[in-house]
Amino acid sequence: MLVLAQALQMVIQQPFMMVLVLMGAVIGLVFGAIPGLTATTGVALALPLTFALNPEMGMALLIGIYVGGISGGFIAATLLGIPGTPASIATCFDAYPLSQQGQPVKALAIGATASFMGTLGSTICLVYIAPIIANIALKLSPFEYSTLMFCALTLIATLAREEPFRGLASGFLGILLGSIGIAPIGSTLRFTFGLVPLSAGLNLLAMILGIFAIKQISVDYAEDKPIPLVDLEVKGLGFRLGEIVDNAWNIVRSFLIGLWIGFLPGMGAGLANLIAYAQAKSSSKHPEKFGKGAPEGIWASEVSNNAAIGGAMIPMLTLGIPGDSVTALLLGGLMIHGLIPGPLLYIKQPRLVNSIFGLLAISAVICLVLCYLGMRLFPRVLTIPRHYLYPVLMVLSFVGSFASNNYSFDFWIMLLFALVGMLMDMAKMPMSPMILGFILGPMLEENLRRALTYSAGSWLPFITRPVSAVLLAIAVFSLVNSVIKMRRHQALQAGKSA
Repeated sequence: MLVLAQALQMVIQQPFMMVLVLMGAVIGLVFGAIPGLTATTGVALALPLTFALNPEMGMALLIGIYVGGISGGFIAATLLGIPGTPASIATCFDAYPLSQQGQPVKALAIGATASFMGTLGSTICLVYIAPIIANIALKLSPFEYSTLMFCALTLIATLAREEPFRGLASGFLGILLGSIGIAPIGSTLRFTFGLVPLSAGLNLLAMILGIFAIKQISVDYAEDKPIPLVDLEVKGLGFRLGEIVDNAWNIVRSFLIGLWIGFLPGMGAGLANLIAYAQAKSSSKHPEKFGKGAPEGIWASEVSNNAAIGGAMIPMLTLGIPGDSVTALLLGGLMIHGLIPGPLLYIKQPRLVNSIFGLLAISAVICLVLCYLGMRLFPRVLTIPRHYLYPVLMVLSFVGSFASNNYSFDFWIMLLFALVGMLMDMAKMPMSPMILGFILGPMLEENLRRALTYSAGSWLPFITRPVSAVLLAIAVFSLVNSVIKMRRHQALQAGKSA
């Protein structure tokens, strides 16, 4: 822990750096909590401000926004049922129902604590195992990436255990939607129907805002739900300490998933939280409680998406390869000052690298403190009369949809998916498999086509390469296990009805 202690001391001894990281964390929490305004947007807007700062001070501001943006997404997910960022999609599934049951403080407390654990834990891993993991990553090829994506797609069966056929239909719909636009290899236009805006594919953020924001607002307004009775009392941490012990394996597993997914280039926290949530549901003794306010789901989602922060920083610092869209901007922030991330950065700029370690840890602490300070304030959003709250949320949704690409066509995408979400609810089709399929489908296609190009069309390397073979075995085991559990669940339900 000596390296991390030295990094923390280096940051704390510079008051202006502490001010910048605090400012960044506040900005990030605001951007994360407002639907449509992500950590990526916050870092992009702040990037020009770093021109006038030295590299260390510039990274203080940007890292504060990064950590705050990912951490703050759970606030809107908990209170409004709208993911503040794609990294908080799975948080909506249980945090919002728990909030509607009159326990928003508990949901927020679990989210804040889980976010802190994920960020701090991944920072420690970044400090001590980054070079080791970087060496392993260099050996991964499209064959391993393909089987990893296939392995992740098998989780659709887990997410749809109660309604397997509807869940699979939802997953395949997501894969189909993900194929819209220019093919990743070959540049062929697919399913654009002559509409030029569709050549770039569907905007994930507009899609999410349509399904989770516009649809939710419309349905709640139509049903005219009463304002829930909110318990604003905060006792201790807001939840029992025993819950951490009860969820110990869930937390560790979700952390490892988030760290690994964050580390893989192009994946990021948006995918990590869905996979960790699916694993938590698959391994739970009471999977039927998921989606109805299960704390296990909140722990899994928020630990994993924040663990992805440190995971995404590993390839950026050690290989010069951004792990996600935010680290791509951080990479640009370093290059502005003439610094090239990679192995030589550790040799030429050890002070900067250590300051980044310290900034990540301090940002985690600041976000935890800010979330707990606002624990009594945030839930009051639920007591605002709906005729005041809904127009504001609608405006923010449209602004967020436009801000992601500066493209008005995304308004129509958002409204279309609001309708799709309503139709899926009527058909009792789960949303999470569709989102997972939409994210993973293009990644699987791109890496699969690359792998087959390298092997001249041969499928043999998928079995002969050890890592690929292990991942395929895990995928098959996951599918078989899901089928067995589904059969048991159906037999149990049939026994009860008899």
